[in-house]
Amino acid sequence: MTSGEFPGSGFVIQALVMTQTIDIPFWQFALLIAFAAVTFASHFLFPSVRWFFRRRFERAVAQLNTRLARPIEPFKLMRRADNINRLLYDPQVMEAVVAHAKAEGVREDVAFEKARRYAREIVPGFSTATYFGFAIRIGHWLTQALYRVRIERVEMSVAGIPPEATVVFVMNHRSNMDYVLVTWLVADNTTLSYAVGEWARIWPLRWLVRASGAYFIRRRKITPLYRSVLARYVQMARDNGVTQAIFPEGGLSRDGRLGAPKLGLLSYLWDGFDPEKARDVVFVPVGLNYDRVFEDAALVAAPPKGRFKLSWRRVIGAVLPEVWPILAGRQRFGHAAVSFGAPVSLRAAMLAGGRVEDLGRELMARVGASVPILPVPLVADLLLAGPPEVEEAALDAAFRDRMTGATPVPLTDASAPADFTLEDGLRVLLRRGLVTRENGRITVAAEAGPMLRYYANTLPGRQTPPPEAPETPEKYVIAT
Repeated sequence: MTSGEFPGSGFVIQALVMTQTIDIPFWQFALLIAFAAVTFASHFLFPSVRWFFRRRFERAVAQLNTRLARPIEPFKLMRRADNINRLLYDPQVMEAVVAHAKAEGVREDVAFEKARRYAREIVPGFSTATYFGFAIRIGHWLTQALYRVRIERVEMSVAGIPPEATVVFVMNHRSNMDYVLVTWLVADNTTLSYAVGEWARIWPLRWLVRASGAYFIRRRKITPLYRSVLARYVQMARDNGVTQAIFPEGGLSRDGRLGAPKLGLLSYLWDGFDPEKARDVVFVPVGLNYDRVFEDAALVAAPPKGRFKLSWRRVIGAVLPEVWPILAGRQRFGHAAVSFGAPVSLRAAMLAGGRVEDLGRELMARVGASVPILPVPLVADLLLAGPPEVEEAALDAAFRDRMTGATPVPLTDASAPADFTLEDGLRVLLRRGLVTRENGRITVAAEAGPMLRYYANTLPGRQTPPPEAPETPEKYVIAT
């Protein structure tokens, strides 16, 4: 093979083809070589590389599963594209596509493309490296930097759950820190798949949320087709044993109280469940509470009803002045606590003739009963119950009476004096200017009422509206 210069053609390559020689321009020869290299890589090199890394990935996951009480299910480890196609070609989704096409008067291929957009929007792409290498470490660092964490170990609540059952953690929603806190706390036992609202779809948070195994749900522009796609994904995750975490309130509490349950995701988990054949679904009530949340000022100022958009500018502006002292270890936001209630069986609920409405009320009642009592909410409640100015000694006595045997999560170590927790609560309120201290007297600031009520409302049993007590409260409970 030789090269030479030909008039009007630039460099050419002289190639021997069979028994004849042909001349081709150099750029065509380079393009031919590039195509050959891509073909070789895609058919020989890339599969080998993918196989090598896939084998390493499988060994890493197998080793990780030996440390988890509830191993990662294969469904969660499938490629995102495969799960999207699996969801799209599900018979129930295809029926919904046909129904949507008829209802909207469009072609079925147009309706199918809309379903594809919904599926791509919903389905996560779980990454063990992101989850355990980044999210868990960040969660551990952030929660320890901001709060003194008090927990009732999750092992106590899941010990009696059959290993083949699907676990769903049902939680009250106090702050966007809930995701971070609970993910870190259960990291030694399982991985969580959250239902996350539209607020997390901004870049780059969207990528991180998907890589952590969470799936997005819409609050607006919901069509019957969208509901069908979302319901089938939730049910596929349920049937394949994916551990999930849901917030039945549907959003952050604006007044601190535990809200009435919204039955959307619960109804998806309920529908299509066969109590005789399917693996059981076990709901674990989780109560969360904080001495301070980032969003409190924005939530207190929000209208009591109707939609509102959380002002992150306001949240950041309220918290930013305290970031450096927190990072320097000089102060924290107080306590954060998590308590786990008795598990509730979906199979038992169905076999007992219950309805999804009954299950929702019972779960929320158990979540409310599990919410831990913390210093700031208790001090706030005591201050609101008395005059604007109170003797610190009297407040101390009232605090001791109220905390005796009242909390499911220890406020302090058993050896710590009781007044330590009172001082801890006062310290947070004093730093925020909600109260003042002078000559042994505590005075409530004139504008502090709404904020104190917000935190006092987080005490257990303060639901809106109060849930109806089940006729037989223990009928669905799994013994642990």
